[in-house]
Amino acid sequence: MRVYLLLMLVAAAVTFLTTPFARWVALKTSAISAVRARDVHLVPTPRLGGLAMLIGLVVAVLLASQMPFLSGVFEPGEVSQVWGIVGGAAIVCALGWADDKWDLDWVTKLAGQVLAAGFMALQGVQLITLPIAGTTIPSSRMSLVATVLVVVVAMNAVNFVDGLDGLAAGLIAIGGSAFFLYTYRLTAEATPDDYASLASLVLAALVGVCVGFLPHNFFPSRIFMGDAGSMLIGLVFAGAAITVTGNVQPDVMTGAQSLPAFITLLLPVAVLMLPLLDMGLAVVRRLAAGKSPMAPDRMHLHHRMMALGHSHRRAVVILYVWTAVFAFSAAALVVWDWEVVLVWTGVFAVLSLLATLGPLRHRGRFLDDDVALSGQVPAVAVEQAVELSAPGEPVTVQSAPTPKETVE
Repeated sequence: MRVYLLLMLVAAAVTFLTTPFARWVALKTSAISAVRARDVHLVPTPRLGGLAMLIGLVVAVLLASQMPFLSGVFEPGEVSQVWGIVGGAAIVCALGWADDKWDLDWVTKLAGQVLAAGFMALQGVQLITLPIAGTTIPSSRMSLVATVLVVVVAMNAVNFVDGLDGLAAGLIAIGGSAFFLYTYRLTAEATPDDYASLASLVLAALVGVCVGFLPHNFFPSRIFMGDAGSMLIGLVFAGAAITVTGNVQPDVMTGAQSLPAFITLLLPVAVLMLPLLDMGLAVVRRLAAGKSPMAPDRMHLHHRMMALGHSHRRAVVILYVWTAVFAFSAAALVVWDWEVVLVWTGVFAVLSLLATLGPLRHRGRFLDDDVALSGQVPAVAVEQAVELSAPGEPVTVQSAPTPKETVE
């Protein structure tokens, strides 16, 4: 466990320290998010945080490759999977940077996503078996298609939910922590004399880069992760989920761990529950209105949270809580009986629902912020407006909408 925590800390530290560099690169390359009608930020903001996240990921993996404890992960035949995930992350980071700079059309973005997912699959990160009744995907072609589909869906789900400061990074950090604990427990049960696990390594690094980026990205944000970051963390999470699928050995699981095969599929879905729900609702909503599934709008979950009266920060934290309820409840199934987990999940779900719909959204000062409640612009917004404006150009900053105005 200490080795994985060290890698998590290194990934977090490197990401935190390199984010100012990524911000500088974004400014120099004009990878800047303009203020659009559907956005809640007030000034154009650099959006290349994914570059710092990629650096943190690469450094953590390089350090892991030098650790005897994780030597099994880097053995011939296994090492290609590690660098397949890192290589796929580099491809989508470059794709995201291009999209942040030139606003690529959705067909080009989809082609780039398929390329990254295909590269990862060709390096051995593939869905070959489904841990339900020993189901095996019948052909290599179907395995490749299934892998690419899963990775592309994960990337777009995270991208769809990335609409408030710190939201996507926090959701993946929380859900990834639950998934990490599950994979660590699974490895300990399966091979008590060797705790080395590719999935645990990747998830430790993923949680680290998200935690390291959050101080720069939580409201009021000085930099967005952009598509470079949201697609990166979506791909890396999908890669970790795929590597653990098919590696469950039910015969070594004991006691309450009677559903390990089912959990291998349930837990990734639980972690991405909010992103997948948001993406699904958006696709249905847009198709019903006769629009393209990729047509933007202001009806995402985070927009609706602010329309309920929540401040920017409070909306993000409440969505964190929902992710924790889903993810840790699924992970708890390997430790406790499902009846116990179901009861506690119900309790925490009720508390989360009260936080979402209760009086907290209208009263009190818990996690209020200047933008959402008073319409005042934070000092950081003025700073960014000055930094992004041309010399001698007058600085203008858009007034913040009230929460009720964020949904049309």
